[in-house]
Amino acid sequence: MAKDNIYDKIILGIDPGTNIAGYGIIGISNNSMTLVSMGIFDMRKEKNHAMKLQSIFDQCTKLIDTYLPDEVALEAPFMGKNPQSMLKLGRAQGVSMAAALNRKLPVFEYAPKRIKQSVTGRGTASKEQVAGMVQNLLGLKTNHSKLDATDAVAVAICHHFMYKPGMESSEEHHSGWGSFLAKNPNKLR
Repeated sequence: MAKDNIYDKIILGIDPGTNIAGYGIIGISNNSMTLVSMGIFDMRKEKNHAMKLQSIFDQCTKLIDTYLPDEVALEAPFMGKNPQSMLKLGRAQGVSMAAALNRKLPVFEYAPKRIKQSVTGRGTASKEQVAGMVQNLLGLKTNHSKLDATDAVAVAICHHFMYKPGMESSEEHHSGWGSFLAKNPNKLR
């Protein structure tokens, strides 16, 4: 898809995952949002974790080459009960980030609570509530059947709401790993 002048900016939002990852692409014109595309990457049939990561990288690169986004926004991994799951999720985020950086795109990351709060007004909103607000904000007739896809669109919407020109594409500004480790030095060993 050749870049046209329909939009002032195109934002790719990614909800990383190792089995299923969501993506959402919104176009911004005169500060108004339009859904360009949304969906999922399904890696459940891949043979091993490394092949899943390769698939994420390839699919992110294909999206970037097709839709030519100006910026990429990612949901930052959150600290869960299972360190192995968090490590795998961090790898999925890392290869998504690498695909964007490989195409020289600025990357921004946002904490899950910040995304939910910016879209629904509540940092503890459910996936269904996020999906409902995505539908409402974009004027969609029906909700997407995959919540990972609507979560990814929410990441893109959050970036649109939160980003200020001149803001550096750094996790420090978006409650990512740097902020987490600064607040929890005992977690780093």
